[in-house]
Amino acid sequence: MSIEQASADTTVAEQPPREVLGWLEFGDASRQLAHSIADSGFSPEIVVAIARGGLLLAGAVAYALGVKSCGSLNVEFYTGVDQRLAEPEILPPLLDGASLAGKRVLLVDDVSDSGRTLKLAVELLENLGADVRSVTLYTKPRTILAPDFCWRNTDRWIVFPWSALPPVTAEG
Repeated sequence: MSIEQASADTTVAEQPPREVLGWLEFGDASRQLAHSIADSGFSPEIVVAIARGGLLLAGAVAYALGVKSCGSLNVEFYTGVDQRLAEPEILPPLLDGASLAGKRVLLVDDVSDSGRTLKLAVELLENLGADVRSVTLYTKPRTILAPDFCWRNTDRWIVFPWSALPPVTAEG
């Protein structure tokens, strides 16, 4: 074994296991989740994404369910890989709370990791008078709030197709 091979093997071995989601698999997962939601009898009137991670899944599920009324809730918690704020924070712009009262709302995020972001968002929407169900692509074992619908459970760090590459800059 060459020095380069040994070095590469050590580098790979030191990395934590990752769950990698590709675009095609994302499409299949979105459709499977929409079927689960429809089969449950829950018929959302509004789909609300937790931005940014839930935006793409929310759009895919909304299209699959034929829901045209969509919104987003901006929540910041993760600031980097395994780096987060002490508590999730809701950021502007805010949802029009009055329009959610009495509505069936599907709340969408990419993952329920700690569950704290999902819990904050569910409580906010319920306090506005919405009948809320939640959906995520992934749920982690340590979550404090499991979503009503989930595609897959994992304890790994997840690499999503929309965040796998660094941000685009004018020079790169």
